Amino acid sequence: MSANEGRVTIFNKLLRGEISAAETYRQALDKLGNEAAGADLKRIHVEHREAANDIRKHIHDLGGKPDQDSGAWGAFAKAVEGTAKVFGNAAAIKALKEGEEQGISDYENALQQTELGSTCRTLVSRLLTQTRSHTAPLDRLLSA
Repeated sequence: MSANEGRVTIFNKLLRGEISAAETYRQALDKLGNEAAGADLKRIHVEHREAANDIRKHIHDLGGKPDQDSGAWGAFAKAVEGTAKVFGNAAAIKALKEGEEQGISDYENALQQTELGSTCRTLVSRLLTQTRSHTAPLDRLLSA
C-alpha cells in the first residue's frame, strides 16, 4: 500500500465519522430545532458538514475516492434518533456528546499515524480542535 493509499484509508474513516455526525445532528435538529438548543446544534451541524466536505476534498487531492456514506457510523445516527424519541432531549444530547468524544478519539488516533504528512496533519489538527469545541455547548445544554 502506498503512503497516499494509507492516508486515504485514514481520511475515509474520519469522513464516515463526519457524515454520521452531520446525519445525527440533522436528526437532533428535527426534534430539538426550535428549542434553546437549536442554535448551538445548527452551528455544530454545519461544522460537521463542512468538515466532511474538507475531508472529501483532501481525499481527492490524495488521488483517492471518498466514501459516500457513514457506513457503521450510520447505526450511531439511528440510535441517537431512537434515543431522542424514547428517552427525551437530555438523552439525545448526551448521545451527541458521546459521538463528539468518539470523534475526538478518532482524530487523536489519526495524528498518531506516521504516514500522515504535514498537510494531512494540519487538516486533522484543525478538525480535532473544532471537534473539541463542540463538547462545551453540549455540556451547557446538559446542565440546563
